[in-house]
Amino acid sequence: MSRRSGILEFAVLGLLRESPMHGYELRKRLNTSLGIFRAFSYGTLYPCLKTLVANGWLIEESSGPPEDAHAAPLTGRRAKIVYRLTAEGKEHFEDLLSQTGPDAYEDEHFAARFAFFGQTSRDVRMRVLEGRRSRLEERLEKMRASLARTRERLDDYTLELQRHGMESVEREVRWLNELIESERSGRHRRTGQDGSSQQGTSGEKDDLPRSREHSRPDSSDDTAT
Repeated sequence: MSRRSGILEFAVLGLLRESPMHGYELRKRLNTSLGIFRAFSYGTLYPCLKTLVANGWLIEESSGPPEDAHAAPLTGRRAKIVYRLTAEGKEHFEDLLSQTGPDAYEDEHFAARFAFFGQTSRDVRMRVLEGRRSRLEERLEKMRASLARTRERLDDYTLELQRHGMESVEREVRWLNELIESERSGRHRRTGQDGSSQQGTSGEKDDLPRSREHSRPDSSDDTAT
């Protein structure tokens, strides 16, 4: 399985854990809620859904027959297929949520993981956030070293592009520092599957940082090493 398809399967399972959906609604949620899937087609989504069904993690259900069953063959109208998470699929998704290996820190996968932090335990959130921060700090150090070596050979526009990339990484590191501090102090809130708000263990009001500079992880801000 490619990394990209693995991220998509993770996101599909996470959204369907919240509620069953048909393909169009699922694609819309992936586009609007998870920025990393802004540009992907049904040709990408439906093979993923078929794979998840074959693995026993989803089931397909008809949302009901057309209003006029006799007219269906003539009009081409068919009942919509709704995808529902199975018990095995829920267990598999929860296993994926608990993983904190290096893949969880990578650009696109981190954005998907962060989107489902409301369903993730606090200790796992902390490990993922700290791992992401460590990865970006390493990237930032390499970028600074590279810029110091090549500064004299760069024209003004290339130099400005390098600086922009560094500033993007620095901004995300600051954002991660704020998130980690909020988690450590107990200022967090989880959202249940029914959408209800659940306060953190400290009983304090949700106080996650709302930086105007970086309110959500977006892989487009990251600069490759």
